[in-house]
Amino acid sequence: MANTEAKAVLKTVRIAPRKTRLIIDLIRGKSVMDARSILANQPQRAARVIEKVLNSSVANAVNNYNMNEENLYVKTCFVDEGMVLKRAKMDSRGHVGRNDHKTSHITVIVAEK
Repeated sequence: MANTEAKAVLKTVRIAPRKTRLIIDLIRGKSVMDARSILANQPQRAARVIEKVLNSSVANAVNNYNMNEENLYVKTCFVDEGMVLKRAKMDSRGHVGRNDHKTSHITVIVAEK
């Protein structure tokens, strides 16, 4: 990562990675202003979380690397799978099933044009 990029990572978010990837694919390669407007108009819970990570990445770029906020765009963004919280759930005929709560690691990297 060069000095022309800034990064923000949010780990162990209690949203499934598959649901989060649907939203993060919408902002890849867009300018920061466009990405914010796209995320503001999405009804999913993942959009609120991704917006926070985007804002953190922009703040890192402006404060740490003295970049201009108007020139920033989303260079790369991706979602990795986090740990899985395994919970017991009663099943039929006295069996115990498993209820998996998946988590995500969200990474957003912004760069200057």
